[in-house]
Amino acid sequence: MKKRTGLLFAVIMVLVWAGCGGGQQGSGSKGEADAPEYAQALDVLTAVTDAYAEEELFSSYGGDAEHAVTDAPGVYDIRKKAELDAELGLPQSEYEKIDDVASLVHMMNANSFTGAAYHLKDSADRDSFTEALEENILARQWICGQPDTLILIRVGDSYVIAVFGEAGLVETFKTHALSELNGAELVTERPVA
Repeated sequence: MKKRTGLLFAVIMVLVWAGCGGGQQGSGSKGEADAPEYAQALDVLTAVTDAYAEEELFSSYGGDAEHAVTDAPGVYDIRKKAELDAELGLPQSEYEKIDDVASLVHMMNANSFTGAAYHLKDSADRDSFTEALEENILARQWICGQPDTLILIRVGDSYVIAVFGEAGLVETFKTHALSELNGAELVTERPVA
């Protein structure tokens, strides 16, 4: 009787464990179907940088000049259209498609790492926005060295992240973004030539 009770208990526990874990995906990346809407672009970048290990961190600042924060992403004033292009690479043709921006830039050299998350308005064409952003960044004239790599990541239907800089720093960001952000999808990874 004890053996049957123990066996029955073991079978029940196996079924309970299987039922609890049955709905999880083992892909490593969080699926878009269960993706919560991030409240703002700052939340997107913060979710990535919060996953960094101590040795992966670098001196950085976020936001625009008037609202800059150190060693964290910051909110960028979208009314600063010239700065959005000059500092982050957002082409003028795309200004009307966004309503929120956050940035993270290497403190010593923006060409070592520059990242921005853009929230697209509901009516914005995500594909044309991503394409225009990529073309504008790659067409830039670089001062104080040239970045190695450019990546573009879409996060659900609402956000696009652009990051360019030193290959190792960009790779670290990409790894954390794809594992931490719900609905994250790498759409571009290419050398900056």
